[in-house]
Amino acid sequence: MTPGDPVQTSSRTAEPWTPPQGTDIEMVEVGSHWDAVRAPVEIGERALELLGGATGAVIADYAQMYWLIVPGGAQCWRHVPKVRTLSAAPPSYIGVPSIKHTAGPVLHWRVPLGPDRYLTDSPVLRGALVQAVAAELGPDREVTR
Repeated sequence: MTPGDPVQTSSRTAEPWTPPQGTDIEMVEVGSHWDAVRAPVEIGERALELLGGATGAVIADYAQMYWLIVPGGAQCWRHVPKVRTLSAAPPSYIGVPSIKHTAGPVLHWRVPLGPDRYLTDSPVLRGALVQAVAAELGPDREVTR
């Protein structure tokens, strides 16, 4: 590589991205900046407790929580009951609140985006969600590991 050459990035590295700065919600296509993982709030709150400081930014409303993970990270997930992965294929969009909107019940940053808090490690998130689903639905509920 010589000076002036474009920087090569891995497909697992997220492109630079910032949420809306105003007060509006912006519909953002999933896949180029991040994939997303959606879970019902009751399962998501349990997962947040399990993740502790290992969570990245989380978008939420009164019913759902969305974690941001590396682009392409949703492709390797196996089925987890009540949890859905969103990626570029098929095209998906999620509403992203203003960076200033950090309280609910409407769409807000449940865990705000920050310099050290952006993407959640996909395998760590999946493990926390598997545990949260088992706690919420009971041990008889089948979760593919």
